[in-house]
Amino acid sequence: MVDTKFRKKKKKITAFDIWVNVFFCLLCVCFVLPLMLVISASFTSEKWLMSGNGFSLIPQDFTLEAYKSAFANRTKMILAYGTTAAQAFLGTFLSSTVAGLAAYPLSRTNFRFKKPLTIFIFATMLFSAGMIPSYLVYSKWYRISNTFWIYILPSITGGAWNTMVFRTFFKGLPESLFESAHLDGAKELQIFFRIVVPLSTPVFASIGFMTLVGKWNDYTTSMVYIRDENLYTLQFLLQRLMTEAQFLKNLSQTAMGNVVLDSSSLPSETLKYALCVIAAGPMLVIFPFFQKYFSQGLTIGAVKG
Repeated sequence: MVDTKFRKKKKKITAFDIWVNVFFCLLCVCFVLPLMLVISASFTSEKWLMSGNGFSLIPQDFTLEAYKSAFANRTKMILAYGTTAAQAFLGTFLSSTVAGLAAYPLSRTNFRFKKPLTIFIFATMLFSAGMIPSYLVYSKWYRISNTFWIYILPSITGGAWNTMVFRTFFKGLPESLFESAHLDGAKELQIFFRIVVPLSTPVFASIGFMTLVGKWNDYTTSMVYIRDENLYTLQFLLQRLMTEAQFLKNLSQTAMGNVVLDSSSLPSETLKYALCVIAAGPMLVIFPFFQKYFSQGLTIGAVKG
């Protein structure tokens, strides 16, 4: 007979547990349902969507016209995807590495200048030079305007907030690890890359993914600094496509003498939804690989002083 104290006790399901699970299920539906409607609308014909029938989870009058219109100029679309992916992944890697390197000495108790440097870095979160001075510096002094490096160099430091999160996370690592590494003759860079980075995977993954999403969705940099169409990011190119499609739609509905252009074949509305899918698709695929790190990475960095 097995002793009862070694038996596993079944957790009693309370009414509170049921309501919590129902609440989160409904919350998930609030996020998933609009996404499913957007995907369905992108495959629905313009005529059916504009006829007042509303949205449907299953595409009605299935067509690929919106995607054909979006990829009408494949060369520009491929270049935009390449530019966006290159600047997003390279920029995320460099900014996360630099922010981590800056945060590491600030987290060490034996670093003499950690207090004034922390105040200096924190002050950059409160003050900004503004768009016009930044434009003059990047275009006139650094001469990186209208080049690929405008996407990388201005944000290479990672930002003060990311640096503070890294610093807080690193302070939670045992100091004895660093002392033991020093006794074995390890240098500071060796300690950082061989000890700190492997133990800080959650914070690097969570901060890295948020930075990646921010860079992937960036279109203001192209709008302000880029004039070469081959260097447009995906978001800015899609925004231009949507604006041009809407312009043609309005033009087609305007009488030109005795001729009125037919607007039924111009997928301006369904194009919007197709562009949303094209823009968000890669991040939706990548997100599940980083999701497990969010809770651990951000909560630890938030509560430890």
